[in-house]
Amino acid sequence: MTPPPPGTILVADDDFEVRDYFQAALQSQGFLVQLAEDGEEALRQLEHPATPPSLVLLDVMLPGRDGVETLKEIRRTHVDLPVILISSADSWPYVVSELGDSPAPMLEKPVPHYLLIQAVWEALESGGAVIPRLPLVMSAPAPRRAAVMHGSRMRQIENVVKQLASFDVPVLVVGETGVGKEVIARRIHAQSRRSTKPFLKLNCAALPSELVESELFGYQRGAFTGAFRDTPGKFEQAQGGTIMLDEIGDMDVRLQAKLLQVLQDGEFQRLGSRETVRVDVRVMAATHRDLRKAIRAGSFREDLFYRLNIMSIEIPPLRDRKDEIASLADHFLRKHAEHGNPIPQITPDLRQSLLEHRWPGNVRELENLMRKYLVVQRDHLLIEELKSLATIEATDEPEEGRSIFNAAKRQAGLEAAVSALEATRWNRKEAAGLLKMDYKTFLYHMKKLGISGKKTLGE
Repeated sequence: MTPPPPGTILVADDDFEVRDYFQAALQSQGFLVQLAEDGEEALRQLEHPATPPSLVLLDVMLPGRDGVETLKEIRRTHVDLPVILISSADSWPYVVSELGDSPAPMLEKPVPHYLLIQAVWEALESGGAVIPRLPLVMSAPAPRRAAVMHGSRMRQIENVVKQLASFDVPVLVVGETGVGKEVIARRIHAQSRRSTKPFLKLNCAALPSELVESELFGYQRGAFTGAFRDTPGKFEQAQGGTIMLDEIGDMDVRLQAKLLQVLQDGEFQRLGSRETVRVDVRVMAATHRDLRKAIRAGSFREDLFYRLNIMSIEIPPLRDRKDEIASLADHFLRKHAEHGNPIPQITPDLRQSLLEHRWPGNVRELENLMRKYLVVQRDHLLIEELKSLATIEATDEPEEGRSIFNAAKRQAGLEAAVSALEATRWNRKEAAGLLKMDYKTFLYHMKKLGISGKKTLGE
């Protein structure tokens, strides 16, 4: 005889992919799953349920009535119904300030399969429900697909990675945003003696300094409003492993002193505690900033710089790694392709456009473009987009008052555009074709050059 299902769970999240993931994970444990896209829909399903849910998984950031407001209403109408909030780290202060002394269990996105299942069972059992619990089905994490490192410069970096993996010293990874600094840090960790221990990452620029401190070092109950229990920080969670401090150049100077203590002595104190915590953690740091300039400006400690910079790796921007653009593009197509769907080819014309592009967003920009290619499946749409981006980059004024599109280029572009327009009797579509430009790109080009009607602006 088939045992009854362990219960029904209502999942409220506005992200289709997240809902789909939660549904699959919960159904693997035998739960029935109901889905809602926002707080209002979740409340409607609770008012007239086909099957009363045993628990609600509720995203904090929902359109309209957000997760916190929805939770307050659920507590008013369904007092005993367990609720788990799903939140990103930066929404945590809002949740605490709104819920005060009545918090709810919270999971931070992205939620690993095993943590989701564990939290659901704990919430159900703590509510006093007697549930036929299935053995925990823990899906093995999908192997991370390593980025391709076929370029000559990246092969040199790979040799350095192998050397650094053998030595347990801090590493500073430097490079523009999107070049793959985290990928390099993970490769070092994966080849080191700490590979079986955690690799944790914290972006120092993404959170206020107060949250960065509590995230790194943890806190004691009562250390601040909303600190309802003792909570370890990432340094304790990464015991024996590696912690990566992304955008270290944005860390508050006061916190830099506490980090220096960890690097020197391997110990620190949680917020609100006088007890010393000892840890054995390898620290890697990454930044796109010039830390020497930051030292001169007084925003970065010189002693911390030398502690972190025992070994450093500088990753070149993608525009200087043209010999690996095609292989990276192919790698990302295969990485993100849906099972059974066709993978488009990198045509010669698209390949040339990829090589000519400046890639201000580096590898991350290329990856996103390939994900778009998997959807649109038409190379000419990507080629047009790259041309449009090139025009915008050439005509927009960059930072610090520098002008890439200088006066000589502007004059040449103006003359070419006007000549094409006059040759076609000011038919803009024909003029764009004459210049071998996309029509919309040509219109943008005209606007930036100040061409309006049959006269240039200012004549």
